[in-house]
Amino acid sequence: MSDLQHLTDFLDPISIAHISGDEGFRSGQIGKNIRVHEKDLFPELENVDLVIVGCGEERGLGMGKPFSRAPDHIREALYRAFYWHNEITLADIGNIKVGDSLSDTYAALRIVIREITDAGKIILILGGAHDLTLSQYHAYADRKQIIEAACIDARIDLDMESLPQSEHFMMEILTGEPNFLRHYSHLAFQSYYVHPYMLENMDKLRFDCYRVGQIKEQVDEMEPVLRNCHMLSFDLSAIANAYAPGSAISPNGLNGEEACVLARYAGMSHTVNSFGIYGYQPANDVAGMTAKQVSQMIWYFIDGISKGRREDSINERESFYEYYTAFAEVETVFLQSKKTGRWWMQLPDNKFIACSYKDYLIASNNDIPERWLRAQERS
Repeated sequence: MSDLQHLTDFLDPISIAHISGDEGFRSGQIGKNIRVHEKDLFPELENVDLVIVGCGEERGLGMGKPFSRAPDHIREALYRAFYWHNEITLADIGNIKVGDSLSDTYAALRIVIREITDAGKIILILGGAHDLTLSQYHAYADRKQIIEAACIDARIDLDMESLPQSEHFMMEILTGEPNFLRHYSHLAFQSYYVHPYMLENMDKLRFDCYRVGQIKEQVDEMEPVLRNCHMLSFDLSAIANAYAPGSAISPNGLNGEEACVLARYAGMSHTVNSFGIYGYQPANDVAGMTAKQVSQMIWYFIDGISKGRREDSINERESFYEYYTAFAEVETVFLQSKKTGRWWMQLPDNKFIACSYKDYLIASNNDIPERWLRAQERS
């Protein structure tokens, strides 16, 4: 019996029969290769790598929104995807029970995330509204862990003039005391949804914000950003409506492939251990395309976990190419992995941070890489 069996106090089991329908699942599909919390059977998690939990809470959107079946719709698509990564063991522990209040749901999800990550597992949260990110953050705050966090969203949810919690919850994460956030990165914001003063304030806090256009031009520059993170929150509003009609926010944004690339980068990180995907509304979906989009993002996240495990520790120098260079009278070292091609650069305190090939080229031309400068400003 799993030592996390007590989590069933916060969870409803799922029905494989309901998710699979009359067709069932074929051999080789994820639905045939995942341990599931079904009826009175809670899966053994000791050797599991990735744990999935659903939370359909939407009261943070206001207007008396009920619990959503969004997680089960995503499962219907995910379980039909083929299972290519036998070395990554998957489990699905079901859905967070409906709390009497929004704060009750937050608390239950926070406990589940904290205990799963405490057990050394990666947890994937299927939302539900984007304010469930609060539970992600507080799972780390509960253990007083200083973290780096990233959010992928068309908007920056800091609108204190708006009543719904889902539109201003980031204020608590970014400015709450005591605070356990070392650094925050916001990816794929769309300028017409963000007040200029908001970006100025983010910059004063030394947080990094990347417009959707920057990401579309050089999506590979986001890999070092996500490599440094512990938690990632992805609001489907960041994806253009044509690729995710189940999130009716904007006609513009990331395309489906770019969203999958970012999910893969998150999986490759050795530090990301909670990944939440929020904002899917089945009533707005067309032919289940958004559920399929999310399922493919999850597939690439698993692929990233598989790829990332092939990376050696940075202390094993024989596994890296070393490049010595100097810029602005600063001597430094760049490392490139022989296995994955990823880059690191050394700071004056001798610590290495994630970077890109572009940073190396900039330094080689005697210019200061912005990533290096921002890291110094925060030190």
